[in-house]
Amino acid sequence: MEVLTTSEMERADRLTMAAGTPGFALMLSAGQAVAEAALELVAEGPIVVAAGSGNNGGDGFVAAAELAARGREVSVILLGDRDNLQGDAGSAAKGWKYPVLPFNPQAIGRPGLIIDALFGAGLNRPVSGEPRDVIDAINANGAPIIAVDLPSGINGTTGAVMGVAVRATETITFFRRKPAHLLLPGRVHCGRVRVADIGIDPRVLEEIQPQTFENLPQKWRQSFPLPRIDGHKYSRGHTIVISGDAVTTGAARMSARGCLRAGAGLVTVASPREAVIVNAAALTSVMVRPIDTAIEFAEMLSDKRLNACVIGPGAGVGPRTRDFVLTALSANRGLVLDADALTSFAEAPDRLFEAIKASPEAQVVLTPHEGEFPRLFSDISNKHPFRSKLERVRTAAQRSGAVVLLKGPDTVVAAPAGRATIAANAPPWLATGGAGDVLSGIIGGLLAQGVPAFEAASIGVWMHGEAAREAGPGLIAEDLPEVLPAVFRHLYDEFGIDY
Repeated sequence: MEVLTTSEMERADRLTMAAGTPGFALMLSAGQAVAEAALELVAEGPIVVAAGSGNNGGDGFVAAAELAARGREVSVILLGDRDNLQGDAGSAAKGWKYPVLPFNPQAIGRPGLIIDALFGAGLNRPVSGEPRDVIDAINANGAPIIAVDLPSGINGTTGAVMGVAVRATETITFFRRKPAHLLLPGRVHCGRVRVADIGIDPRVLEEIQPQTFENLPQKWRQSFPLPRIDGHKYSRGHTIVISGDAVTTGAARMSARGCLRAGAGLVTVASPREAVIVNAAALTSVMVRPIDTAIEFAEMLSDKRLNACVIGPGAGVGPRTRDFVLTALSANRGLVLDADALTSFAEAPDRLFEAIKASPEAQVVLTPHEGEFPRLFSDISNKHPFRSKLERVRTAAQRSGAVVLLKGPDTVVAAPAGRATIAANAPPWLATGGAGDVLSGIIGGLLAQGVPAFEAASIGVWMHGEAAREAGPGLIAEDLPEVLPAVFRHLYDEFGIDY
């Protein structure tokens, strides 16, 4: 589940070599893994390897030699002069006993499979010239494509397309995934990703100490809240969801339902008096309490059993919502801020960040989508084409003092100290109105049960994606809370927990 930047992966290689494993042995293992994947993907037909001048190309030469030794028809096109290859890549090229073809689009021909071994994960400049033409030809060819480590043209750390990039059928990477295997648009270009063991000892991670992880249950299993046999509704926490006026109450109700399904023992919608009847008529197991002002809200929070709040979904943009947020922070409650709560501070984000930092006991999660993120973090928005989403969210978390969750198909969660998770389990049909409101509720329900903010956000994101998978195409937001019991059952089965 660890995700390594390109520099961290290079360090893993160096540590392995320092411990006595030759670099060429790692290259042999990598090339052989690529060859095995090629044999599995395409049983017959010619294979073309597009090789670069670095270690990625060396992996390609090893794969080509292995495939030829197994009787496959293989040709290699090489970017650069074969005699100029250095180090392990040079040794690998010497193992290829056949000529190399000129590096041009026409040399690709009509193969049954293309192996892309042009550029490694460290590519940090736009692709241009003849390499760009070859990548365009590879994509237009129609043959299945296996990418070595990453599709050429993808930056391994940011996931950005550096001008143009191969669109692979499969990607074979080594030891651990890189951010680009999970972040968009890189993930789209990777196709199916397989991680091959090439002989790197996992103990190198103890020295590297990676801070990025794929958002998977084994990452947060120890923090996952399990009901106790001697527990009761009060021991499972009580979440308050702030409602807006009568015509915008649906978002708060969906959020409240998500809270309850996520395991909170009690959930109350704090509703303006003019909307109480609307909310009460639509809610059963969720309670409703009339709350119009921040003073009334503060009085409500004098009950310490009310230990988590969700503010934002349908709450309304303006002073009332700002005051409610500041009240919850001063009460040091678990707090999810979404939608209108974030927009309410768009003119003065530092006021929110100062209040968060002044309430160190509060467990705070901010849950913007890409449209809301620039309202609080305008200088680290997504306008820079090669800026990493992971980098942006980490910077936002450090600046705000809160856990920041930036939603999307590749949702990133980051804590102020730098830990981060990247989710890759959300299906496309999760992109529907109200889904984010339910996510805020799920996280609020987890905070009520005492789950720390970073883990609550990561668990909530994963469960949200799994609920969408469980519901299937045609999903609407109201379906998400109702399928959470099935997600719980799957998790319990995975964890070996009786229910």
